[in-house]
Amino acid sequence: MPDNSIAATAELKLNGRIYQLPLVQGTMGDKAIDISNLLQETGYMTLDTGYKNTASCTSAITYLDGKNGVLRYRGYAIEDLANNCIFVEVAYLLLHGKLPNEEELLAFRDLLGRFALIHEDMIHFFDHFPSHASPMSILSVMVNSLCNFYPELSDDPLEDFDVTSTRLISKIRTIAAFSYKKSMGQPLVYPRHDLCYCGNFLNMMFDKPVHPYEVRPEVVAAVNKLLILHADHEQNCSTSTVRLVGSAGVNIYAAISAGINALWGPLHGGANEAVIDMLEHIYADDCNIRKYINKAKDKDDPFRLSGFGHRVYKTYDPRGKIIKKACDEILGVLHVSDPLLDIAHKLEEIALKDEYFIERNLYPNVDFYSGIIYRALGIPSNMFTVMFALGRLPGWLAQWKEMREDPATKIGRPRQVYTGEPARAFVPLQDRE
Repeated sequence: MPDNSIAATAELKLNGRIYQLPLVQGTMGDKAIDISNLLQETGYMTLDTGYKNTASCTSAITYLDGKNGVLRYRGYAIEDLANNCIFVEVAYLLLHGKLPNEEELLAFRDLLGRFALIHEDMIHFFDHFPSHASPMSILSVMVNSLCNFYPELSDDPLEDFDVTSTRLISKIRTIAAFSYKKSMGQPLVYPRHDLCYCGNFLNMMFDKPVHPYEVRPEVVAAVNKLLILHADHEQNCSTSTVRLVGSAGVNIYAAISAGINALWGPLHGGANEAVIDMLEHIYADDCNIRKYINKAKDKDDPFRLSGFGHRVYKTYDPRGKIIKKACDEILGVLHVSDPLLDIAHKLEEIALKDEYFIERNLYPNVDFYSGIIYRALGIPSNMFTVMFALGRLPGWLAQWKEMREDPATKIGRPRQVYTGEPARAFVPLQDRE
């Protein structure tokens, strides 16, 4: 990797002394103050609750410019990738740093097909979950258990990484589809070698002995686009979790399982399900959109508009623009009339003209329309976050690999500012009041 340090330093004046702190600059102009030796040299830590201003690593995978609404994977604009690639190509890009040529893509797809089955013993695991079990909890458990079925991971975690990463990307869709089938009380549908990655997933989800599923190219294209848009997004909560857990030297399956659990949260991967719940609530309330706009603006009302705003983006989420267009297109192709889409359009129209939302940079994000697409495809809301995980897996794997390859990597160990009781004298039990 190129040397990103710049000649200048920042000066910190503290207790009458001046400390020189190195400055670091990324390839796109990102600037950071290197505080690696701050505690050692000054006795002071930094406090940054929620890590709003703290870079935990350097990375060459994803570039995000929240001010201007720019997202790139390995230098490629998200718009170009979403409109011209299939998900498997983008997965290869994230893992290998380059888009595959035809031969490389064919070999990658062949590996995905070869690893699509899960061990038959794992199928019995599904029978022991309650019928109401969350698909995300099932996904986390099943991914974590893969280490027991594929214990050949060597002492070198990067050895055979291509095989391990491809195995995970392939099997996770099978696990996800099987968990859905079990929840529906339907027989499992095994993967087919003649279907593409997304087509295979859809067929495993919806094919039935009495009603064969038609794998429509338009639907496959929509799923490809959604998975691409979710494939990576810099150091978000789940990705940071994969890196943090991975820094402890755990096996890759455990690190990915931890990422799945982080994604499960309603403030992260569960946000698209929250959008659908909100839209359904508005629909049930006579579609009184203005009422909920006013509730969102009322500082004394706990209600918030789901699907609006983002920690990083201060303009329209570039993924949101692509998904909105894809949503209109796929519902038109499928001849689906969803009243929730009408509510979403009106809600967005009002919010984008309201000074309250404009001043606070509350624009629709990636979650606002994605759930409507999944509904149109027949995917239930409790599977929405699972779909997010399917898309995000290549990014997690690429981030894990980058972290393990970086010689500067150390086990993650944040510090704290202690605010508890000072030293207290111990009182024996019989003397305590």
